[in-house]
Amino acid sequence: MPREREQWATRSGFLLAAIGSAIGLGNIWRFPYVAYESGGGAFLIPYLIALLTAGIPLLIMEYAIGRRSRASPPLAYRGMSRRAETIGWWQVAISFVIATYYAVIIAWAVLYTGFSIGQDWGEDPEAFLYGDVLQTSEPGFVSSYVSGVMWPLIGVWAVTLGVLVFGIRRGIERANKIFIPLLAVLFIALVIQALTLDGAAEGLDAFFSPDWSAITDGSVWVRVYGQIFFSLSIGFGIMITYASYLRRRADLTGSALVAGFANSSFEILAGIGVFAAIGFMATNAGIAFDEVIGEGGIGLAFIAFPQIISSLPAAGDLFGVLFFGSLVVAGMSSLISIMQVVISAVQDRTGMSRVPSVLAVGGVIALASILLFPTPEGIFILDAADHFVNQYGIAMAALVSVIVVAWMLRQLPALAGHANATSALRLGRPWLLTLGLVTPLVLGWMMWDSLREEFDARYEGYPATFLAVAGWGVAGGVLLVGVLLSLLPWRRADELITVAGGEGRPDVR
Repeated sequence: MPREREQWATRSGFLLAAIGSAIGLGNIWRFPYVAYESGGGAFLIPYLIALLTAGIPLLIMEYAIGRRSRASPPLAYRGMSRRAETIGWWQVAISFVIATYYAVIIAWAVLYTGFSIGQDWGEDPEAFLYGDVLQTSEPGFVSSYVSGVMWPLIGVWAVTLGVLVFGIRRGIERANKIFIPLLAVLFIALVIQALTLDGAAEGLDAFFSPDWSAITDGSVWVRVYGQIFFSLSIGFGIMITYASYLRRRADLTGSALVAGFANSSFEILAGIGVFAAIGFMATNAGIAFDEVIGEGGIGLAFIAFPQIISSLPAAGDLFGVLFFGSLVVAGMSSLISIMQVVISAVQDRTGMSRVPSVLAVGGVIALASILLFPTPEGIFILDAADHFVNQYGIAMAALVSVIVVAWMLRQLPALAGHANATSALRLGRPWLLTLGLVTPLVLGWMMWDSLREEFDARYEGYPATFLAVAGWGVAGGVLLVGVLLSLLPWRRADELITVAGGEGRPDVR
C-alpha cells in the first residue's frame, strides 16, 4: 500500500513555509534595483496590477493543482493528462539545477556575515570578493577548488538536509516558524538602522519618486511581470508540492492572497532598507545613485553593501551582520522549498521513505553543488545557469503549464470549483480570464522579448562554447530530462492517484 501523505500541522505552518519560499535572495537584491530602473514610485502601479492579474491567480492555480492531486508535480500533472506529466518532471529538473547553485550564494552570505565583524573586505570590496574570496579566473569549467567557499557550502547543505530529514511537520514547518520571525526581526532592525543614516531621505526619494512615463514603456511591464513570477516561486513546482500537504478544508484563495501580499510587502520593505543605505552612501561619497546600486544582484549585495558598511560612522559591524544574516535566513527557507520539490517527486516515483529519499536526492544535489561552484570558474557557471534557467526554464515552464491546463486540458473551471469548495473568496470569471488570456499573453511576450535580446548579443559576452554548455545546455537539458523521465513506465502512478481520492483526475463537477 502507498504510504500516507504527510500534512501541515496548521494553516499558519503552511503559510510561513510558502512565504519563506517566496521571500528569497531576489527580494532583497533584485526588487529594489528593478523598481528603481522601472519608474520608481510609478513602478508600484504596474507591480500591483501584475500581482493581481497574474501572480496571485497563478499561485491559486498551483495551490489547487497540488491540493487536489495530493502529489508531487509529475504525478499532479499526470492526474490531469498522461502527456502533461512532462511539465511536472521539467519543473523537478529546474528545481534540481537551481538548488545546486542557490546553496553557494547562501554560503557566500555566511562568509560575509563573519567578514562584517571587522570589515575584512578592506578598501576594495570588489577585489576582495573576486580575488580573495572567490579566486575568480576566466569563464570555463572546473580547474581547482576554493576551500574557503567549500566549507561553508558543506555547512549549508548539512543544515538543509538536516531540516528535510525530519519531514513536513517536524522539519520544514518548525524551521520556518524560526526562520520567518527571525528574518522579520533582522530586516526590520536593518531598516530602522538604515533610516537613521544621513542621506536616507534622499535615497527614499530616489526609490519612490514616480517617473510616470515608465508606465507607457512596454519593457517596464515585461520587467514587472517577470519580477512577480520569479519572486512568488511560481513555475518550478514549489507551490504545487507545498499545497499537496494541505488539509482538505484549507482555504486556498485566502492563503494565496496572504502569501502574495506578504511577499510583496517584504519586497517594498527591502527597497526602503536598501535605498536608505544607498542614499547614505551616495550622499557621503558625493556620487550618483546609479554608481552605488550598479545592476543589483551579486554586485549590490557583496560589493556595494560592504562599501556602505565601511562608510558608516558607527555600528557598521552590526549593520553588516543584520544584512548578510538576512540573506542567509531568506536563502535557507527558499533552498529548503526547492529541495522538497525534488524529494517529493522521487518519493512518489520510487516509494522510498523520507530519510532514504532525502539522503539520496540531497546527496546527489549537494555533491553536484560542491563539485561545480566553490571553484575559480564557479561564479561564471552560476551566472550563466541562473540566467538561462530563469528565462527559459521557470518562465517557459509557467507559460507551458498555463497553456496546457487552461487551453488544452480546459481544467480551469474544475480547479476553480475545487478551490471554491473550501475558500471564503470564491473564484469566478475574472480568475478564468486572467489565467486563460492575460497570463499566457504576458509570459509569451516575455519569452519573445528575452529571446530577441539573447540573439542580438551573447549574454555577458561569454564565449559561445561556454554558453552552449552552461547556458543553453542547462536550459535545454532540464526540458530533455523532463521528457525522458515522463517516458519511463510508472506502475504506481494510477494507484497513487486513486489513493489521493481520485481528485488528481479531471474534475467533472
